[in-house]
Amino acid sequence: MSRVNFGAKPLMYPQPVLIIATYDENGVPNAMNAAWGITTDFKEISISLSEHKTTDNLAKRGAFTVSLATEDQVIPCDYVGIESGRKVPDKFEKAGFHATKSEFVDAPLIDELPVALECKVKSFEDGILIGEIVNVSADESVVTDGAVDITKLKPISFDPFGNGYYGVGEKVGNAFKDGAKLK
Repeated sequence: MSRVNFGAKPLMYPQPVLIIATYDENGVPNAMNAAWGITTDFKEISISLSEHKTTDNLAKRGAFTVSLATEDQVIPCDYVGIESGRKVPDKFEKAGFHATKSEFVDAPLIDELPVALECKVKSFEDGILIGEIVNVSADESVVTDGAVDITKLKPISFDPFGNGYYGVGEKVGNAFKDGAKLK
């Protein structure tokens, strides 16, 4: 095997495309695109963020939602990542998004994105947002037999090597089962 070195860069697959939604001080919804996030415990998510309108809102409201971007919403999901809420106060609306207030936290659910983690801010220090997951909600359209169906959801992943978005491929194995063949 011959390796190519890329240096110290945040290059890893897959990177989920996360859309973070908050309300500002006037109750106006805002959203941003973030790819550097992961669940870090059963009820916790950590996301690397620089300063944004969203982080201003997090400080004021103490809550946010994290929706999974989907294949059919690539354009608006990318738009909320390249446009600043500080410059375009109605970017949520311009993206074509509609908000429904979460029942669990003081933050908007994005109607067009069917799966969301509803979170309270635990901390935001040194660019790392840590949220307590209070609830996960999913539109019935993406649920099969009581679970979110990845083939119906069609989440996208960010390719940091080529700056592209990709859909999820075919199932290739069974977690917590296939490895047992080697026991």
